[in-house]
Amino acid sequence: MFENLTEKLEQSFKVLRGKSKITEINIAEALKEVRRALLDADVNYKIAKQFTDKVKEKAIGQQVIKSVQPGQMLVKLVHDELIELMGGKKEDINLQGNPNIILIAGLQGSGKTTFSAKLAKFLKEKKGKKPLLVAGDVYRPAAIDQLKVLGEQIGVAVFTIEGEKNPVKIAKEAIKHAKEMGYTNVIVDTAGRLAIDQEMMDEISRLKKELSPDETLFVVDAMTGQDAVNTAKEFNNVIDFDGVVLTKLDGDARGGAALSIKYTVNKPIKFVSTGEKLDALDIFYPERMADRILGMGDIVSLVEKAQEQIDEEEARKLQKKLARNEFDLDDFYKQIQQIKKMGNIKDLMSMIPGMGKAMKDVDIDDDAFKSVEAIILSMTPEERKKPEIINASRKKRIAMGSGTSVTEVNKLLTQFNEARKMMKVVATGGVKGMMKRNKKKRKKR
Repeated sequence: MFENLTEKLEQSFKVLRGKSKITEINIAEALKEVRRALLDADVNYKIAKQFTDKVKEKAIGQQVIKSVQPGQMLVKLVHDELIELMGGKKEDINLQGNPNIILIAGLQGSGKTTFSAKLAKFLKEKKGKKPLLVAGDVYRPAAIDQLKVLGEQIGVAVFTIEGEKNPVKIAKEAIKHAKEMGYTNVIVDTAGRLAIDQEMMDEISRLKKELSPDETLFVVDAMTGQDAVNTAKEFNNVIDFDGVVLTKLDGDARGGAALSIKYTVNKPIKFVSTGEKLDALDIFYPERMADRILGMGDIVSLVEKAQEQIDEEEARKLQKKLARNEFDLDDFYKQIQQIKKMGNIKDLMSMIPGMGKAMKDVDIDDDAFKSVEAIILSMTPEERKKPEIINASRKKRIAMGSGTSVTEVNKLLTQFNEARKMMKVVATGGVKGMMKRNKKKRKKR
């Protein structure tokens, strides 16, 4: 996500390297590169020019503190302007109404059905709601079945009327059903449509008018770049939606849609979706996204993801086990499961400041832990509890059972022992303990 833009912006900031102050000439040269970077990211020329004009206006005559270099000042100004361009602050979804009605609209293939399920999961698990999914796509043969399968996976009911071809009638009956059964949210998935298809655009307009939804979300595929922005404009003219959802953001290294859409339709991005997994949905924070674009990472989001998966009571138990040196391979396996729940490994790594660039050409498969899990699960309960009993013959059996090699088993056991030592030091003495330990080592030498 934004890899090319991040790299090119970094290059543009280097123009001011070694300069003692910001001048009209050197800032113009640096901002020319910034504008080029934005255009390469598929940002509209008018938006890119206005962006750099604003930065230039703020930079000229800016009192540069002695301890701050001109390049650093430009990073700060670009960062602030990126936040403004993407909306300034996060915008919450409107959950008012009894039941609360959310209408989902968008182009064919933009990911509306998957997003509808992701949103239902988000409302159920993070907001404590009881959502109802409504299968309103009566044209795509597999749409209803797809929603039913997704609903079953997340434990959310799906409302359908067998053989009914009128989406307005289906949605109205669903709302009636929701009131009777105590559902808090009604999420209406609709058919994908093209902005040039007048009949289909009239239908979504009719749905909006008849249902009077509390929230209308426009789902757009970020990989379509500037086309996504133009489509959003067409849809907004017809249904006046409340917010935008950018899907498939993990598949787009440019990011022009994320940077241009708020400016074009004056509607906030409320959610971003970064994968097929049903928990791969994030609230959109302009400031955090600006941090990531400029290679500053996103520690806040990383910590939040960790907190969502880590149970406090379990964490306390784990700390005690670490302090007593009782951390075993069962605990190690549980930690892997928690990390996997947090999302794509490469995406998580890019949230650590400075790691985004380092991870650029590194290919980390979502199944990176598969062999490790297979090795652990091929061990007996006693071997997982006491890894030190694993001798050569046991290693051979574990390798055969997991479809790996003895070398891989040895590698895992070595990594586990190193991790256990390090975690014990942190659990008992923290950073000070580690420093004390290193000091003792140096004295012995």
